[in-house]
Amino acid sequence: MDAQDTAGYSEACAQCSAVDWGVSDEGRFYCKTCHNVIERTQDVQDTSFTPGSSRISTFGTGRKSSRTECGREWMICEGFQFILRNQANALLRLGVGDYFKDHVLCEMWRLYLQKSRQAYTHKPVRISHYKLHTDSSSTEMSSRSFVTESDGETSGSNQDHSCIVSACSNSDEDVSHLSARRGRSQSLMSMSKTLALVHLALVWSREALTLSDLLRLVNKGHVPYVNAYEQLPDEMNIKGKDALIFRVESVPSHTAIHREAETLLSFLQLPAFPPVTGQTLLHPVRLSLRYLIDSNLPVELHPLLCRLIERTGMMDPKLHTCGCSAHPAVPLYDVQTAALIIVTMKLLFGLNDQTEWDLSSQTIEHQHAGDQFSLRRWYRLLQGVLIRAQNRQKVDVMRKQWKGDKPLHLDKKDRRVVMKKKRTAQQLRVCYEKLSSQRAAVQHVSPCSFRFCWGDQYEADGPSFHQKKLGGILSLPLDTDTLRNSWYWHPALKRCKPRTCRSHYEEVEATLPQTFKWFLKLFCFLLDIKPACLYEEVLKVEHRLFTNHT
Repeated sequence: MDAQDTAGYSEACAQCSAVDWGVSDEGRFYCKTCHNVIERTQDVQDTSFTPGSSRISTFGTGRKSSRTECGREWMICEGFQFILRNQANALLRLGVGDYFKDHVLCEMWRLYLQKSRQAYTHKPVRISHYKLHTDSSSTEMSSRSFVTESDGETSGSNQDHSCIVSACSNSDEDVSHLSARRGRSQSLMSMSKTLALVHLALVWSREALTLSDLLRLVNKGHVPYVNAYEQLPDEMNIKGKDALIFRVESVPSHTAIHREAETLLSFLQLPAFPPVTGQTLLHPVRLSLRYLIDSNLPVELHPLLCRLIERTGMMDPKLHTCGCSAHPAVPLYDVQTAALIIVTMKLLFGLNDQTEWDLSSQTIEHQHAGDQFSLRRWYRLLQGVLIRAQNRQKVDVMRKQWKGDKPLHLDKKDRRVVMKKKRTAQQLRVCYEKLSSQRAAVQHVSPCSFRFCWGDQYEADGPSFHQKKLGGILSLPLDTDTLRNSWYWHPALKRCKPRTCRSHYEEVEATLPQTFKWFLKLFCFLLDIKPACLYEEVLKVEHRLFTNHT
């Protein structure tokens, strides 16, 4: 073992002339015959952190020279193009149809390039360009397969340039991308807009993925976004201030992406989307079934919810089809469906901190109490499951690795700091894994459309309430829809100006019943949205319900 540690060191000892070396615990060489310690140390190959070790590996002297290589320019839109392609491929692997990528997202991306005058035009705007090595034939082919020539006009990704040795970090085009005002005025692409464009393509394709589902896949890492730049080809080396364009430190909110999608919809001037009818999975009639199952509510609520959709006039496909009105907007399919479920529960139980508990007490006294739905038992079950899920989500967020394997840096000085922080983080993670019985990284779980699992199977969150009856809540048979709760409370339903009006939730939060606020919190957790957003959608449903004299 000593012969392997000394790596064949055959110099004779200076004192006894023996060739019999060993290695001490400190890594120093010593003679086994006379115990003479020499200056030579053992070469350590393990780069993991060892407490107490502060040994310098190498010394650098003199000036380091940099060598530039021949290449061609690459543009910012090409970088976003590769990111969009990787996001689309990830969705295809999750089950989205091929029509989404080849015929919808690709065409929207081409239209965006033409509208923003970055490609498919005789007078393109000045866009940041970067050096791309010449040994990237496969990269160019994959890039050209996503954006091709049209009507004899060549896009920026297909331009042929010779060797470029210019510093792209100080270009004016980078300033336009980094400036929020100039970026909005020129409609320049950003990382958040990639998700907005993907969301528009999913809505056009009428896929079952809502905006909350897309953001959940992004948070779980199934769709590349936070460190999406790492999947760019090796020839696309991002340096300098250009790193600020592709660097992402958090996942945008549901409201922010919806606002970006509406901005893109107006900018692209897209025609009316394919109609979203009652047979489409995005329609509240179909989408509500999924949310009822996820929230462990009885399936018998679905006919009542469909009756509510009819009486509010929300069965009309034009209300759910994007781009049909004079002022086109992207419908909030997930938030609107959750609001309809909450209004249905208010019609049934009141949710005023008194009526719902009185009805639960009457349900216990029912002849077939075991088959009847009890809001009290359901609330006790969901409250415990919701608290555990929220705590688990907080732990996953704290364990999530936001920094990528290839950290971005602005300059050489910043690069040294970034690399030092990266090594320190890796060493701390290795130490944590050795000292802790739990894994430091978040375990990768296969994606699922449901947050909870109900039933008697292993690892279920609790018993299922899906087959419970609502006979204790209805005074007459289900087809007549006569409710025992004859009172319905709601705040003042007044029309507001969309441009000047803000959220009313903060104003009335202190006066709202606790049960109603808990329902908001439950569906906000399922959709990962803010309570104010869901509350405003509930007000819209109630306004349609009572202004139609129903």
